[in-house]
Amino acid sequence: MLLTNDDGIEAEGLRALYRELAHVAELRVLVIAPDGNRSAMARSITTRRPLWVEEVAFEDGSTGYATDGTPVDCVRLASLGLVEGFAPELVISGVNHGANLGDDITYSGTVAAALEGLVLGIPAIAVSQQQRGGALDYRAGGGYDFSCAVAFISVLLRRLAEIPLPERTLLNVNVPAGTPSAVEVTRLGKRIYRDELRMESEEEGPPFRRRYWVYGHDPGYHEEPGTDLAAVAAGRIALTPLHFDLTHEPGVEALRAFDLGSLLRSALAGAQGQRSASGDGD
Repeated sequence: MLLTNDDGIEAEGLRALYRELAHVAELRVLVIAPDGNRSAMARSITTRRPLWVEEVAFEDGSTGYATDGTPVDCVRLASLGLVEGFAPELVISGVNHGANLGDDITYSGTVAAALEGLVLGIPAIAVSQQQRGGALDYRAGGGYDFSCAVAFISVLLRRLAEIPLPERTLLNVNVPAGTPSAVEVTRLGKRIYRDELRMESEEEGPPFRRRYWVYGHDPGYHEEPGTDLAAVAAGRIALTPLHFDLTHEPGVEALRAFDLGSLLRSALAGAQGQRSASGDGD
């Protein structure tokens, strides 16, 4: 099993989960994680430079691996044989410091690493912990108690074969602050982002530059029953099955019924006119 995250290899959430899973006799747990915080990097990958990888000693004498790449890079490193004789059969990403709920998952490095498992045909779980203050967003702060999250994942893994999860589907797990009252299977909720463009400073040129803050201004959410946001707000663990197929099937049928050939004919006529005007016609 591969354990990774987006908060970095020194993050307490990852270390707490590793300490818990290292005692599960039937599991071989390998940690490959970023060497620092890579939150909100989504599905970024590193393609234009090599990746540094450093061995990191854990308290129990085992070895993990830290890279200057992204969470997705970590999964790729494992699948491509960074450690001889190890091929991940499961990817767990987390425990993230802060919730990953609703639309936030599209930005999340935690969820992105789990999605990479699906791309590679590997079952995956993303797990996140709400901060003690009860904020329903991705911002760190307020401290974290990971004890319930790591215990829940440990039990979940022992019974994973019994869980009716379709192929190429991951579980996005969000654990509320405090003691959860229940576990709820949810759909993704809808965020209300309150971002604003706020200039922080400017410099005289050349070049003339301004520095702006854009993100992170107290996001809200639509209060809809059955969503992950509503479940965590009510003190319940939210289990949300996610898949990678973004195709909108009704849209496929609607587009097929449209005369797309007319678009192509018009485009080709326009391209021919441009070539003729530039002297490049046949």
